[in-house]
Amino acid sequence: MRINKIMRHCATVAPGAALLPSPAFAAVNSYRFMHVTINTPWHIFLFLMIGVFAPFILMIVLMWRYSFGKKKPQTPNPAARQPTEK
Repeated sequence: MRINKIMRHCATVAPGAALLPSPAFAAVNSYRFMHVTINTPWHIFLFLMIGVFAPFILMIVLMWRYSFGKKKPQTPNPAARQPTEK
């Protein structure tokens, strides 16, 4: 039981400890790591715009597709035989 607890602790600490000597860990807070350019806000805007408008476009397409499948309500036929009660 104690071995499992130690192994679980090592499994959670080991990935974080592996990042300490890497240069990527030191560059997380710098703009150089993210390669920020003048086009970055436009890329973010376009990515979010697609994420916001895609569900609306899908909703419109599905509404249009299934609107043709609806049948008109049937009017009762006056000539049809009505069941008689005894």
